[in-house]
Amino acid sequence: MSDHNPISDSTLITAAIDAMTRAYAPYSNFAVGAALLDENGQIHCGANVENAAYPNGICAETSAIAMMVNAGGTQIKRIAVAGGTDAVDILCTPCGGCRQRIREFAAPDTVIIIASPVGEQQRFTLADLLPHSFGPANLN
Repeated sequence: MSDHNPISDSTLITAAIDAMTRAYAPYSNFAVGAALLDENGQIHCGANVENAAYPNGICAETSAIAMMVNAGGTQIKRIAVAGGTDAVDILCTPCGGCRQRIREFAAPDTVIIIASPVGEQQRFTLADLLPHSFGPANLN
């Protein structure tokens, strides 16, 4: 945790787990919640939202990023993703599309905390999950 930000990792994890309870997942019954911290010290949460036309659903991370952008945030400082069950050996990491969406607003060393409904399981940097990524700087 940065000395410049009073939001703890446990607060972020709790927010992601809480966001899971608001997921709309009637088809998969697989709830996912995400909570991200922006450059202004604000937490933005999202949950997965499924749709009967399956490709039209959105992931929790995408939902949280949209909330951040709508509130004026432009940088992800940390993100927690919570999903699945309390099984310790199964991680609910961001899908490939969400890894790229996170990359749009985060640095390679941004911490991504993975949690189950009962708490933290593991943490990665964005570079761990999306090595050699394509980002805004590639377009210059």
